Amino acid sequence: MTVKEIVKILDCRVLTGERNLDSEVKAGCGCDLMSDVLAFIKPGAILLTGLNNPQAIRTAEMSDVGVVCFVRGKQPSEELIALARENEITLLTTSLPMFDACGKLYTNGLVGWSEYKE
Repeated sequence: MTVKEIVKILDCRVLTGERNLDSEVKAGCGCDLMSDVLAFIKPGAILLTGLNNPQAIRTAEMSDVGVVCFVRGKQPSEELIALARENEITLLTTSLPMFDACGKLYTNGLVGWSEYKE
């Protein structure tokens, strides 16, 4: 699934990474606990989170995750947007709750890592 498709499915606003909209996302992860993200996420995923602070971007950077989507209408600060730009992370925001956002992506064919086959 491409980032552009995710933007459409979740009715996202694109905050950074406009030139990466045709990039492929291999799987999804919905989590607010960044230690779990570090333990379980794989490169090429989208991270859906309500954690609206630099830790989310730093975790994505450390995990080679190129797309972060803030759920529940969270609006990151300009500093957080700048950090995402600096690390070449596509940053999205959606008004959907995390459960709904994950469910919509799954229903449209994006799997979690437990189902992902390379």
